[in-house]
Amino acid sequence: MNIIEKNGLKIDSRLFEFINKEVIPGTNLKADTFWNGFEKVVHKLTPINKSLIEKREIIQKKIDDWHKTNTGKDFNKDKYFQFLKSISYIVEEKEDFKIETSNVDKEIAVIAGPQLVVPVDNARYALNAANARWGSLYDALYGTDVIPGDKGKKFNLERGKKVISYVRKLLDEIVPLKENSWENVTKLVISKEKLVFHADHKEINLQNEDQFIGFNGDKEDPTSILIKNNNLHIDILINANSLIGKNDKANIADVLLESALSTIIDNEDSVAAVDAEDKITCYRNWLGLMKGDLLAKLEKNGKQIIRKLNSDKIYTSKNGGKVVLHGRALLLNRNVGHLMTNPSIKLKDGSEIPEGIMDAFVSSMCALHDFKTNKNSRTNSVYIVKPKMHGPEEVAFTNTLFEEVEKVLGMKKFSIKVGIMDEERRTTVNLKECIRQVKNRIVFINTGFLDRTGDEMHTSFEVGPMIFKNEMKKSTWLKTYEDWNVDIGLRCGFSKKAQIGKGMWAMPDQMSDMMEQKIGHPKSGANCAWVPSPTAATLHSIHYHKIDVFKEQENLKSRNNATVENILEIPKADRPNWSLDDINHELENNAQSILGYVVRWVDQGVGCSKVPDINNVGLMEDRATLRISSQHIANWLHHGICNKDQVLKIMKKMAKIVDSQNENDPKYEKMSENYEQSIAFSAACDLVFKGRIQPSGYTEPLLHEKRLQKKSLN
Repeated sequence: MNIIEKNGLKIDSRLFEFINKEVIPGTNLKADTFWNGFEKVVHKLTPINKSLIEKREIIQKKIDDWHKTNTGKDFNKDKYFQFLKSISYIVEEKEDFKIETSNVDKEIAVIAGPQLVVPVDNARYALNAANARWGSLYDALYGTDVIPGDKGKKFNLERGKKVISYVRKLLDEIVPLKENSWENVTKLVISKEKLVFHADHKEINLQNEDQFIGFNGDKEDPTSILIKNNNLHIDILINANSLIGKNDKANIADVLLESALSTIIDNEDSVAAVDAEDKITCYRNWLGLMKGDLLAKLEKNGKQIIRKLNSDKIYTSKNGGKVVLHGRALLLNRNVGHLMTNPSIKLKDGSEIPEGIMDAFVSSMCALHDFKTNKNSRTNSVYIVKPKMHGPEEVAFTNTLFEEVEKVLGMKKFSIKVGIMDEERRTTVNLKECIRQVKNRIVFINTGFLDRTGDEMHTSFEVGPMIFKNEMKKSTWLKTYEDWNVDIGLRCGFSKKAQIGKGMWAMPDQMSDMMEQKIGHPKSGANCAWVPSPTAATLHSIHYHKIDVFKEQENLKSRNNATVENILEIPKADRPNWSLDDINHELENNAQSILGYVVRWVDQGVGCSKVPDINNVGLMEDRATLRISSQHIANWLHHGICNKDQVLKIMKKMAKIVDSQNENDPKYEKMSENYEQSIAFSAACDLVFKGRIQPSGYTEPLLHEKRLQKKSLN
């Protein structure tokens, strides 16, 4: 690569040109001023960053040694707890406090709803997710298994009737009429600032007339009706000439739900960005979102389509004024964590720049363009979700980094808001003190089963073999962790100020199951939860219409709080006497997950994809999935539940199955044709056989190494 030397930094010329020619113009920054400030901060903070990573390994070795010393003894949780405190794994909890974050957008603070996560390196996906603020409920129901039966290739009128019936019953529940049902409505009109329904030859009104917000069209012949429930909007479209509307007794053509209130534009677990070329793609797409000019060209049904960001939605209010609603989701940017470095910039000592420092500067600088238009944040805030932090000291470092970025970019202090991903055990057990470190910029905490379980297994690696993965979901520590996260958030004053989030629904084709199970997230007090697609966002939004999360949060404040002692309940298997068939089946399931994901990551640079599992159920997978699967096999190998030859044989067996599952992909390279030469197969094996020594059990170092190796051959 061509190198630009600037202030002691060696910068990939492509990245240098991108920042100078695309990011900086249109801001109040001068290139030399930026690079001077950037260099000083990078060289000031990099040694601290490195020391924090080293401290992780020092603490982990102490935990490993403690477990080895106590092997064969009855586990004493109190002694374990005191030991963790003695090594500062658990810090002293100080006095209670409330967060003080200000200038927070409503989608974060006071509206509860679904949250999408989308890889930033795919412009089309990013645009789809940004535009998923509004979704057709009719389409979401018709196209998924929420409505039983096969939809067929042509429009199925009977299925359409079932969709309409489903929606009418939902409206009866969340927007009820006075002494009647939406099933009987034949016309909707506006009269004297009220929404009037014609049903059974009568004129009736809403039970709660305040739910009617506005309309489009004429009062006597509206084209849409705007309803509000639990701070979420419903847009009822009326069109007697449409395919659906002409067959509907009230001429209702569709019902649009406010769906993905916010979207995490992801630079981390769902992308495969290993060098300057990859990072520029990510940064350029984020810049386009912040400028509002991102475009994606695609072909659909033989036609060229240009996808762009949706405009705001405009209505006439019921009293004749104007209602303007956001046309797209509020966008958050997930930066990478503290661990990884990137070769696109080299420091004075020849080392690579910590990628998280680079991300913070570039993603924030891109957001300066939005500060001029406020199309994303109405409060001049940039929202950065920070993953994989271990404890309060690392959160404090993030706070310092953001302060330095604000100074260099000329931003008001605390303009950069932070989301803490509660996915490492040292953060979980110290969550209150982590939040304290960023009490003026915190807007988000969440739980994530996959990464959190991966860290659970790596932290307690020497204790013994771990239970089966499916059993993890029933374990004491996991249930306590989920409750603890909400309890701490509420104690710290998150309600109506910040998001308490829950994890992903990983099966995008199983929406019926999602509708049955994921209502548990708003019931748990979470005012946002992750979904894998715009369709899933529309369906999940129904749960927030049914559940008033902020009322749930008030009720939860009085419950007995979860305890850290139960969080430390290690998911070790007691005297496992599993059958060989059970062991092999678990190994095959893990191997399938690892290989199906890694082969696309390494060979094609795809960081998030729907990977068929061992039963051919498509699962949305990213690096968090990979971490738990690889750590699980590595743990069993370490404790003799299986051996290397057994695992390698299973890896080869599952590689053939993964190859067959991808046979229709013209870009796919088979692993089984030459195991020794397949970089992807080598990567998958290394993740397992070298899993014990990977920092915190993370997969990034090995994946990046193998992806760079693959790219060098192209």
